[in-house]
Amino acid sequence: MIVVGSGVAGLTTAVVLAESGRRVGVWAREPAGRTTSAVAGGLWWPYRIEPEPLVGGWALESLAVYGELAARPEETGVRMADGVHRGTRLDGLGAWAGRVPGLRDVAEGLAARLPVVDMPAHLAWLRERLAAAGGTVTRREVADLTAVPAAVVVNCSGIGARSLVPDPGVRPVRGQLVVVENPGITTWFTSVDHSSSASTYVIPQPGRLLLGGTAEEDDWSLEPDPDTAAAILARCAAVRPEIAGARVLGHRVGLRPARDAVRLERRLLPDGRVLVHNYGHGGAGVTVAWGCAREAAELAFPAAA
Repeated sequence: MIVVGSGVAGLTTAVVLAESGRRVGVWAREPAGRTTSAVAGGLWWPYRIEPEPLVGGWALESLAVYGELAARPEETGVRMADGVHRGTRLDGLGAWAGRVPGLRDVAEGLAARLPVVDMPAHLAWLRERLAAAGGTVTRREVADLTAVPAAVVVNCSGIGARSLVPDPGVRPVRGQLVVVENPGITTWFTSVDHSSSASTYVIPQPGRLLLGGTAEEDDWSLEPDPDTAAAILARCAAVRPEIAGARVLGHRVGLRPARDAVRLERRLLPDGRVLVHNYGHGGAGVTVAWGCAREAAELAFPAAA
């Protein structure tokens, strides 16, 4: 069988399938290090993803996995960190929030100890885990899902699904980050204004600090904008003044694959082969990766579920 896409959704799905005894190959247009997943902030949290009733279950299932992986942070890239979502309250969230250990209202917003995933390290670990289970990754562009020569095809193409499926319901939500030297910050912070394309977040990662961000709908540009970067730095420094003097290490831009709802479904191709879609995860691909991967595997092989 073939999984199309080497972002966090594709690799996680391939790992679940390979470890269930399936022979799995991943086909990807670009290596994992160049996917949208690689530039993600990596904080576990359901952000810009629908539908919430289903997302909550996928997210909680993934949270449990990340909690286990955090015991080996150097290996998996996952660790637990404390932080605050400013302006967010428990009563404004779905039922899933009540099942997140330690999630609580505080004066500033919502405090929690959540997984923070170093995405380049985690993607490399996923690829190694896939190889250990007998899976392979091949650099190969797919132009037609029906032409992939496999009895089962799982489509985890992210933003690429817009043209590949094709699915015009998939739209980019551009996110820009600034990477700086970490002046000693160990806690994460977010503040999201859903009426604006600008947000503020600070996410500590090994050897660096990720600062954000933006949520620019229908913007396909992958080039960092200097004015946007300056605004991000200013917003983050207003929250943590020590950031103002931090040396800038780089800039990142990613296109979140937004959709009105995650597409996770099984289709039969005209010749009887199976196509499973697993895309449209918006700003929460990392957050729901394991829950969606397990459901995709069950859809691909329902008799084994």
